[in-house]
Amino acid sequence: MKLLEGKVALVTGGGRGIGRGIVLSLAACGARVVINDLGAGLGGEGTDAAPAEEVLAAVKALGGEAVINGGSVASYADAQGMIDQARDTFGGLDIVVHAAGVLRDRMIFNMTEEEWDTVVAVHLKGLFNVLRPATAWMRQQKYGRIISLASGSAYGDAGQPNYAAAKAGIIGLSYSTANAMAKYNVTSNVVLPTGTTRMIDSKPESRAIFEETGKWPSEHAKGTPKDPDNVAPLVSFLASERAAAVNGQVFHSYGFGYTLVDQPRTLARLEGNTPWTPDALADAFERHMAADVPPRAAMPFGRDVDSLADSDWTETGDGKRYWIKTEKNR
Repeated sequence: MKLLEGKVALVTGGGRGIGRGIVLSLAACGARVVINDLGAGLGGEGTDAAPAEEVLAAVKALGGEAVINGGSVASYADAQGMIDQARDTFGGLDIVVHAAGVLRDRMIFNMTEEEWDTVVAVHLKGLFNVLRPATAWMRQQKYGRIISLASGSAYGDAGQPNYAAAKAGIIGLSYSTANAMAKYNVTSNVVLPTGTTRMIDSKPESRAIFEETGKWPSEHAKGTPKDPDNVAPLVSFLASERAAAVNGQVFHSYGFGYTLVDQPRTLARLEGNTPWTPDALADAFERHMAADVPPRAAMPFGRDVDSLADSDWTETGDGKRYWIKTEKNR
């Protein structure tokens, strides 16, 4: 029996890039898929049915079942329609993957209100729009798997304040959903993906690569650690019954591997028997806590594993290996 046999999935942003790979992986694992894709440009402009139609043809070539939904996750009504379509077409909904996204990059001091609103509407409000009806259904059936794509940018990409805020919001919404839905056998997890997609192709330096080689960076990435399809196996696992014990977690998909990201945790505390004055607090902070304040989150996120030595890893067989942070190597 296939990993997702008999399950029904909705994938937002399933027509291109990481979303496309996820659709194909879910279908290969036996899921029937609603492929939601507006076919918009990187900035959210326009529509194009061709990407979703190409993915649908690829699913059928695998022997799978899928349908297309052309709605916008930024629309509350359209999002309700996605859940309705899954139930009307396939009889239910077991898996939601939110991969839809747009970019409107700008420094915080140059960003317009429209650039902020557009990105937040698709990424963060789009996730709420989908989850509101999906969780109501999953609560009723007492089963569900929710996987939301965030980004390492959530930890402070300077040139993407709107994107960073929306992705950080996705992590918070996922934590809240995990806590609310656990008793209904519904899990909610986050994946921070990496991969060379059309978003990378849109950068000025990518044009130079295309002009020199005749291929865009996304084309060069196929089959390499930079291939966006590397994200899909993790999503398919989290979408399965075998991931029932995995809830409220954040994973970083990087290269041919997957990193479990630390949960928020308490680091240090100053406390008194009476209220503090600002001056007393400043003095105590400088004497005791200042040295324990960690450096701000670095970008790009998650590549610190590249510095690990071979001796840090435990071989698990079949060319795979495992590393875990311990008190000794913190």
